[in-house]
Amino acid sequence: MKRFLKWLGLAFLALILLIATPIAYTETMCRGTPLEQAEAAHITDPAWQRAEARTYLTYPEWYIVYAYEGYAEVLRSAPPHGFPYTTAITGFWSSLCALTPKADELGAAGVDAKLTIYTIGASFTLEMLFKAAYEETIGRIVSWTASTSPQDKVEAAMAADYATFLQETPWYKYDFNGWHAKLMAAPTEGIRSLERRIALGIEWKAKAAYARVIAKAAGAVGADELTMRIALQGVTPDYLETYPEITVISGTGDTIIAEVPRYRTFTKLVEKLRVNNPRARIAEIAGNDDILISLDAPANAFLPDRLNVLSVTPRVGFPDRSRVLIATKTDQLLDVAPAPNQMRVEHIYDY
Repeated sequence: MKRFLKWLGLAFLALILLIATPIAYTETMCRGTPLEQAEAAHITDPAWQRAEARTYLTYPEWYIVYAYEGYAEVLRSAPPHGFPYTTAITGFWSSLCALTPKADELGAAGVDAKLTIYTIGASFTLEMLFKAAYEETIGRIVSWTASTSPQDKVEAAMAADYATFLQETPWYKYDFNGWHAKLMAAPTEGIRSLERRIALGIEWKAKAAYARVIAKAAGAVGADELTMRIALQGVTPDYLETYPEITVISGTGDTIIAEVPRYRTFTKLVEKLRVNNPRARIAEIAGNDDILISLDAPANAFLPDRLNVLSVTPRVGFPDRSRVLIATKTDQLLDVAPAPNQMRVEHIYDY
């Protein structure tokens, strides 16, 4: 028993060091120099301003959403061990390291933002490590007995639903218990079914318990705002009334201050403005004039020189697609128009 506890303690220590290493590396090696930034000209109320560095540091959070999208895509035609778990992990930390210097140039993001990123990064890393360790061993061996099972179909449906859910809602609000019930209700057909019931049942119940803990912590510190304010030019208040997503707050001269939803809804709203009104301009978002966007593009796609491309990386789970990160000014946001049927604006990282 003493020997077992010793090795268990050493394994736990190794796990802690494994998680702490990328955090320490990011804090010490992935640094940038702050540059002088212009003060907000339109959205001057501090309550509606957000740290400009957040546009870059929001991407690693969304990277996890994209990883789950890739996982759901893999499950359409392959078993769970077909997902590149280690690539997903390294992709999160490498993107954070690459974007942190750019974020530093725009100023401090705040301790709370960094803690949030490191917490979700550590959780994501642990989840991917445990899934890889299981699916590449026991999961792979059991899959030889049957290529699929009713429980595999439930997991594939859950993965697709979860990936969509994360685009608008924090993960800890997901109904893991509801999907656990569906998993248990699926008929048991052989060894693969039994193995999936046990493995996925433990995983989803563990996530449900962890989600309750995170939900309480989030409630204690307050949930993130679901709306933000932007400064629009080239449009009139009457015109904006045709957009149910937009609430006009005030207008002075040629600038209108409006409240809009965040997350994926904002990305869709910007695309509507771009298509419907070429004269529209977004002067500021949350008091800032710099922003990061990503494009979903074919692998090896031609990228015009006018785009300020920061990186081009493969999309996890989509071998024929790439993710292109672009830095731009908010007043040029509506001009970033990918070629039809080749590229699309994947997301606007709205602080």
